[in-house]
Amino acid sequence: MSGALGSGDLSGFARATAPRPLSFPADSGPHPEFRTEWWYYTGNLETAAGRHFGFQLTFFRTALAPPAARAADRSAPSPSAWSARQLYLAHFALTDTAGRRFHAWSRLDREALGLAGAQASPFRVWLEDWSAESDAPGGLPVQLRAAEGDVAIDLVLASQKPVALQGDRGLSQKGPEPGNASYYYSLSRMTARGTVRAGGEALAVSGLAWMDREWSTSALGPDLVGWDWVALQLDDGRDVMLYRLRRRDGTADAHSAGTLIATDGATRRHSLLGGRGRRRGRRARPPDRGPRLRGAGRLRGEMSREVAGCFVRVDRGG
Repeated sequence: MSGALGSGDLSGFARATAPRPLSFPADSGPHPEFRTEWWYYTGNLETAAGRHFGFQLTFFRTALAPPAARAADRSAPSPSAWSARQLYLAHFALTDTAGRRFHAWSRLDREALGLAGAQASPFRVWLEDWSAESDAPGGLPVQLRAAEGDVAIDLVLASQKPVALQGDRGLSQKGPEPGNASYYYSLSRMTARGTVRAGGEALAVSGLAWMDREWSTSALGPDLVGWDWVALQLDDGRDVMLYRLRRRDGTADAHSAGTLIATDGATRRHSLLGGRGRRRGRRARPPDRGPRLRGAGRLRGEMSREVAGCFVRVDRGG
C-alpha cells in the first residue's frame, strides 16, 4: 500500500489539499477522482459464554488511470467487457482466541463484470462474495459478509457515535508537502451482532467494531515508507486513534498524530511526538513480532495518561 500512497505520476488525479464538508451517503461511496481509498472494518466479538473473536474486513480501491483516461476508454467504439481502470483488494481475517488460531486471506480483482466495486446509494462495496452493504438511506446500519472455507462472518454494525473527522476537519496531513494528505473519518464505536463460523461451528456473537474511511492520491511524502496504526475503545466509552508515520531512516515523522474521541463524539487532536520532532534511538525488536507502540509517553496531556505504560500490537501499513 505504501507504493500506492506515494508520489509517482499523479497527473489527472485530485489531491487532498484543504478541509471539505463531508456529505452522506455520497462520501460512504467511492471517490474515483482520487487514486486510492479504503473501507476498513475491525472489531472484537464474544459469544454468550465469553468466547472471544477478533475480525477484520477491509476493501481497498486503487485507480490504474486518472478519470480522463477512463472516460476515453468508455467512449471507445467497442470497449472490452473485461476492461477495467480500477483494482480492488480485500483482506479478511478472524482471530479465534480460545482456539489459538489466526485465519487470514486476501483477494484481488478488477472492477469489471461485477467482480468488484463500490457504490454510495444504496451503499455497497464488494469483492466477489465478500461485502459491506446497507439498504438504509444513510448507509447505516451496515452488514458485513465474508467466508473462506470453514471460516465466516455475517455481522450487522450500527454506529453509537457520530462521524469522527480525523486531522483538520477531516483532512489528515501525512507530510509537509501540499497534497500529501488524505480525507479521513471514523465510526469509532459500532455495536456488532451476528454470527461467526469457526471450524464449521456457527456461533452467535456480539461486540464492538471500528470503521475507518480514507481516500487520497498521494498521502505519503517521499521520505515516508509506511505507518503503524492502533485504535483503542476504552471502558469508559471514549475511543483513541493513533498513527506513527515511519521515515526511511527509521524515525517517526513529525506528522504522526492521534485523536481522542469523547463519549458524545467530540474529538481532540494530539501530536504523537509531543511537538519534539523525530523519534530517535529506535529499539531493536525480534523480526517476527511486528511493529509496536511503546509507552506513549510522548503523547500530550490526557491521552498520555490514557495509554501510558501500554505495550500494544499495532497494524502496519507499507
